[in-house]
Amino acid sequence: MRVDAHHHVWRLERNDYAWLTPDLPIHRDYGLDDLRPLLGDITATVLVQAAPTEAETRFLLQVAHGSGGLVRGVVGWADLAAADAPARIASLAADGLLKGIRPMLQDLPDQEWILRPEVQPAMAEIAARGLVFDALIRPRHLPVVRELARRQPTLRIVIDHGGKPDIAGGLLQPWAAELARVARETQAVCKLSGLVTEAAPGWQVADLQPYVEHMLEMFGPQRLMWGSDWPVVELAGGYARWCDATFHLLRHLPDAARDAVLGGTAATVYRL
Repeated sequence: MRVDAHHHVWRLERNDYAWLTPDLPIHRDYGLDDLRPLLGDITATVLVQAAPTEAETRFLLQVAHGSGGLVRGVVGWADLAAADAPARIASLAADGLLKGIRPMLQDLPDQEWILRPEVQPAMAEIAARGLVFDALIRPRHLPVVRELARRQPTLRIVIDHGGKPDIAGGLLQPWAAELARVARETQAVCKLSGLVTEAAPGWQVADLQPYVEHMLEMFGPQRLMWGSDWPVVELAGGYARWCDATFHLLRHLPDAARDAVLGGTAATVYRL
């Protein structure tokens, strides 16, 4: 199975995408009909939230159910700090296509928000339901992810976009050291996605290589999964160029290892 483990769709009239401002070239509607011609031999996808509302989650589940089997899982959003958060998560999880929950941690002013006491009942419910916790973070949050894993040892954690290293600035540290600690000390999985939008305009494969090699070395193919981050990837070269870069970055791997990154890991972790 080839899996795109991270993409979005959106409809501007829903009006809950605060980050998607009119100055961005991707400020228009994107749906599965726009995605399908780009997929090549990809046969399954994971659809990820792009707005911090439960209405977004239910919209994505509707899209998934109407996808003809293409979208095998949805990573949605829930208000994890709400007093009734466990019940809300249970309600959303009644739909079997819900595979995970993702708060937009990178946008929150409190770096340790996910560790707040009032959030822990929701985290425990995510774990109890067998859902994945997608961590949309930056390097400064990596120690927080380690602490979260310590407090919630049964929680399955996926780090989106490799933790967003500063590729444009050419910086490996402290990202590399902190990511290595997460890999060693937790069972977290990492997404090989979203890297090109962290790179400088005009990026080359060589700019990405040290970061991808580190992710492979630390997590191994069985804990690494590929995603496009479409349509955000259109801001940095597009779907096809990222696919071509991925081919070059993974071409040295044995077939079984490459197959894991390109689908097997996602299928296992998200229970597709």
